[in-house]
Order: sequence, then C-alpha cells, then structure tokens
Amino acid sequence: MKDTAKHQGLRNQLVKQLEDKGIKDINVLNAIKKIPRHLFLNSSFEDFAYQDKAFPIGAGQTISQPYTVAFQSELLQVEKDHKILEIGTGSGYQTAVLVTLGAKVYSIERQNELFKTTKLLLPKLGIRPSHLTFGDGYKGLPQFAPFDSIIVTAGAPIIPQALLSQLKIGGRLVIPLGDDVQVMTLLVRKNETQFEKTEFGDFRFVPLLENKN
Repeated sequence: MKDTAKHQGLRNQLVKQLEDKGIKDINVLNAIKKIPRHLFLNSSFEDFAYQDKAFPIGAGQTISQPYTVAFQSELLQVEKDHKILEIGTGSGYQTAVLVTLGAKVYSIERQNELFKTTKLLLPKLGIRPSHLTFGDGYKGLPQFAPFDSIIVTAGAPIIPQALLSQLKIGGRLVIPLGDDVQVMTLLVRKNETQFEKTEFGDFRFVPLLENKN
C-alpha cells in the first residue's frame, strides 16, 4: 500500500482541477490533497485514480468522482468534532475525507461485501470513523442521533423522513434527489418542523437501496 511522490503530484494536479471547477473550501481541498485515492480502488484502476471520474468498486457500486466528494463535503460546512452521519460508506473515500476534516463519522453501508472490505481498509490507512455499520441507510442511526450533518452518497427518490428526524436544529442534510439524474439538495433544519431547501444542479449517483437486512 504505497503512496509515492508521483501520487502526491497527481493529487496536487487534481486539487488544482477542483479549484478550477469552483471548489473553494481550503480544508476540503487539503483533505483531498492528503488522501491516497488510489488505495481505495482496485489496482487495475490505479493509473486513473486521480482523474476526476467515478470508478466501479464492486457490488454494483462506484467511488464518486472527486468533484462530487468535494462538492458534498463543502456543502456540509464541516467543523472539528462535528458528528456526521454518512449514508453509503462505499469504498470509504468520502468517509476518509470527512474524518480528515476532523469530523466524528458514523457511516452505514448496505452492501455487505463492501462493508467488510472497507472496515478492514480504513484502519490500515489510519482513518478511524466513530462507527461503521452494515444496514439500511433509509433508517439512519437513531441510537446516535442527533447529528450536526448528514450526507447521502447515493441517489434517493425521496428524502427519508428518518434522516430528517435525526438532524440537529441548524443541521445540514446533503442528498442527491431523483431517479436517473439527481439534483444535489441541501436541507437546513430551522426548527422542529421546518427545513430550508436549496438545490445545486444535476449529478449522477448509483441508487440508494433499502431493506437488505
């Protein structure tokens, strides 16, 4: 599991691309600069790891393109020790970005094969989320709620009510909404019953699946 000067150079180039595409949060950019994305991919993709593209990671899932990871992370406005619920651990790359930003990350993965692989990988890279679990992301993790923010890393046809209820007042939910193409959506909880909604354009994600357990 090597991370070489060449890899670092490619990450620097990737960060420059993300800046050119409009990512401004210096902490997010620095996290992406630090994290060896090639180690989250099958070795056959290693030469392409620092392109701004999504790649398959098994079980019909993908690692999101770095721009999407950066965009969602920026919308979360992560602060140190924020408690973040991540729906869709996947390869663990987004998890690693959030942990590197100083968040306490609670993450759910619905594909058992991916869950097992990622649970072993993250500690090897020095990435220690607060809690990883195999389960249904639509239900969230009520036992650990409320959360400062929630990030959904798969396309959801609807906003799961369970997730809204697990958000702190003032908390932020970032979720791609839609079927074939998703609209990146931010909901900020104003009080017990009201949420402020902002939309940020089209993205493409694999679908958010439920009821596997």
